[in-house]
Amino acid sequence: MLNSVAKPFVKLVDRYLPDPFVFVLLLTLLTFAAAVFIEQQSVMTVITQWGGGIWGLLSFSMQMLLVLVSGYMLASTPLMRACLGRLSLVATTPGSAIILVTLVSLVASWINWGFGLVVGAFFAKALARNISVDYRLLVASAYSGFVVWHGGLAGSVPLTIATPGHFSEAQIGVINTSETLFSPFNMALLAILFVVIPLVNRLMLPSEKDSIYVDKAKLNEQSQPEAENNRPADKIENSRVLGWFIGFAGLAYLTQYFVKGGGLNLNIINTLFLFLAIVLHGTPRNLLNSLQQAVQGGSGIIIQFPFYAGIMAVMVQSGLAQSMSEWLISQATAQSLPVWSFISAGIVNIFVPSGGGQWAVQAPVVLPAAIELGADINRVAMAVAWGDAWTNLIQPFWALPVLAIAGLKAKDIMGFCLVQLVVTGVIIALVLGLF
Repeated sequence: MLNSVAKPFVKLVDRYLPDPFVFVLLLTLLTFAAAVFIEQQSVMTVITQWGGGIWGLLSFSMQMLLVLVSGYMLASTPLMRACLGRLSLVATTPGSAIILVTLVSLVASWINWGFGLVVGAFFAKALARNISVDYRLLVASAYSGFVVWHGGLAGSVPLTIATPGHFSEAQIGVINTSETLFSPFNMALLAILFVVIPLVNRLMLPSEKDSIYVDKAKLNEQSQPEAENNRPADKIENSRVLGWFIGFAGLAYLTQYFVKGGGLNLNIINTLFLFLAIVLHGTPRNLLNSLQQAVQGGSGIIIQFPFYAGIMAVMVQSGLAQSMSEWLISQATAQSLPVWSFISAGIVNIFVPSGGGQWAVQAPVVLPAAIELGADINRVAMAVAWGDAWTNLIQPFWALPVLAIAGLKAKDIMGFCLVQLVVTGVIIALVLGLF
């Protein structure tokens, strides 16, 4: 059984994977060393690149924090708690809970990666309240659905090259999403993963004696403090009229945005979560009480993302990311270029965990190679997208919102994710190379 195969991976990660903050510090030192010894950069030059890039993800860090906070506030509304709780009743056994949370996460991540992260984590908690199931695997299953995001509606690489005026338009033109996201090979890959990922998670379910359960009392949402209504200020804070006016005004803006053809992106997802939370909480005071609970899990995002921004700056400015990609691509033929692009993107993603940023680094390498070799450019572009998504399975950068909501540490879920990394990596490479 696959649970026996997963057991040593789980133990290995539990024993040796440090806290995500320590992981990013070690990754920083490794990047420093590689830039100095491989790219022949001086130590001071690398430090300057790193220091200058530390705040390069400041806007994105705030977006990610709002994904967590606004998603938490929305999921903690009485209506959303009731909906998630009712859906969780569909699962009646530990195995069905694992499959259901994986499928929900896959669908949500295909729609939008930020939406998938939040929905998957909260649904895992809802399931854990009703069913005694290994909580580590349940949360890992919720996170595993994230692997399909770059092949979905919010994939930054396919959406970038479908946008007129993109930076590679002179080389490849504008490529419609029908040739990338909705191409036969991408749809086939998604179909395979929607079957295999839930099945693998189910097969990793530990035996009862090896399972680790969560204290269900810790999963219960904190009750809202009784609203005071003695002062004029209390009446304003507890005013449903004020909350609903602002909330519905925000939803009216979003309605107009979508009617005019606007698409999903991270800012729109956050806006939707925020104004739905305002409407469903009813009063500003209820929303603020929920906010106080939400921000407790955001510390990892606040402290770690600047270090990842510094790593990305060194990788790009020193030429290290380009050198890594060029070396791997140099091994390729027209047929194998998508597979090598996928592998190189997976490796670079450990150091540059940003889909758009990674395409900016790798497009100048893979596109000329594809043109020179006569390879399928659409497939090569999607290979980079899938490589970026693939190693997110073992990249704590993206797991932070999920872990914060679930109340776990990276080492609790990464052993299971490592198994999925191997399985999905083989499947994606085969489809890119053979389909």
